[in-house]
Amino acid sequence: MSQLPSQPADSNSSAPTDVTPVVALKELVARLHREQNKIQDLLSSLGFALRSFNNLNQFLELIPLMATRVTDADGSALFLYKPNGQVRLEQLHWQDSRQRKSIRKALEAASSQISLPTNATPLATTTGMLDAQMHRCLGPDMQAFGTAILVKHKERGWLYVLSKDPEYTWTETRQKLVRLVADQTAVAIENDELGVELRKKERLDQELEIGAEIQRRLLPRQCPNIPGVALAARCKPANQVGGDYYDFIPTNHNLMIKGKDSDDTEANRWAMVIGDVMGKGVPAGLIMTMMRGMLRGEVLHLNSPARILQNLNRVMYADLDNSSRFITLFYSEYDPQKRLLSYSNAAHNPPLWWHAATKTVSRLDTNGMLIGLEANSQYENGQIYLEVGDVIIYYTDGLTDAASPSGERFDEESLILAFSSACKHYKEPQEILDCLFNTVKQFIGADRQNNDDMTLVVLQAR
Repeated sequence: MSQLPSQPADSNSSAPTDVTPVVALKELVARLHREQNKIQDLLSSLGFALRSFNNLNQFLELIPLMATRVTDADGSALFLYKPNGQVRLEQLHWQDSRQRKSIRKALEAASSQISLPTNATPLATTTGMLDAQMHRCLGPDMQAFGTAILVKHKERGWLYVLSKDPEYTWTETRQKLVRLVADQTAVAIENDELGVELRKKERLDQELEIGAEIQRRLLPRQCPNIPGVALAARCKPANQVGGDYYDFIPTNHNLMIKGKDSDDTEANRWAMVIGDVMGKGVPAGLIMTMMRGMLRGEVLHLNSPARILQNLNRVMYADLDNSSRFITLFYSEYDPQKRLLSYSNAAHNPPLWWHAATKTVSRLDTNGMLIGLEANSQYENGQIYLEVGDVIIYYTDGLTDAASPSGERFDEESLILAFSSACKHYKEPQEILDCLFNTVKQFIGADRQNNDDMTLVVLQAR
């Protein structure tokens, strides 16, 4: 019996195909997709926390957890550089709770071995120093990979990921992810510091506003009604609080004194004073306030202007010497019955006197040193009689030191010319004051602020 020949294989049939590589590839793609989604979700959560958390410590608690999860490490540690020069373990995440305590102890020991000079900028080598200490304290079984936290290009801390897996590799992707978490940490630290500075500035602005309000209340709210004269005054500080000072003080308010050449008469002499504390801002304002109280006390003693400045200088010398500041002061007293102005000058800008009869300008000045320069400084008295229409301006150097955009100063000669012109064209003290301030403002530039306080008092004899 013959055997039938075998049939040839069908050309359309094939052996079962091995589908394992295709399935494996699909599983790999799916796993990478899941990992990508997980990383995106974690980083999105970190961004949300950065926008939402007001407390820096709450945000920093998340950092090691995020770094651990995006890098598939066993744990992560956040170190921060402190102003006292110490490197401190700020936060730690370790997945095995049984090992966490020993890991923390080892990391704290590593950071305690590093100390930088107080208030010094951390050096780039600090990361290497910390690496060496961590390897020594954690032992050879632990791998540690870190990156610096940079705030304005300065190291402010370090973020490490930790793994006990000998096969764990510090891939480029993991480096980028940890760098991204570290950058978010740097943003949080900088935002917190900016917030602290903003709150400090807000408190300082509030305190300055209170100081400015107190100073405004200490300066005369309006000019007094003094028989025989008309007055106008303005103080324009360069900052919220200034060092310029002017005042009108009744020399013996509600007192009756024995007239030397007449019967009992009511004393109605007024002190008119202007001064300038060297410097600007709060320190100058505080000294001005202190001087105001002391001067008002001296005025009540009814001494001559020179003696008042002498006594004021002696009382204030110790305080001004300690502060390294001085005061220029022009003190005058006006007697309406005699049209007599008595004065003494402690190195202040001499007031300018416009004579209505001759239409000329002269200066009121006497010899005398700055208040606070020498303990036993001597001062001189001066006297003038005012005629109807005469005008005197008391001013501080903010007017004559005012600078144009080109740097030219509005000096005393310019002020004299402007003062003379104003007296010829205007009849009221307020008009003269406005004219002079407008002239200086035009000289400085309409859109520019003067760098010094400007004070002006105009007295006109009626």
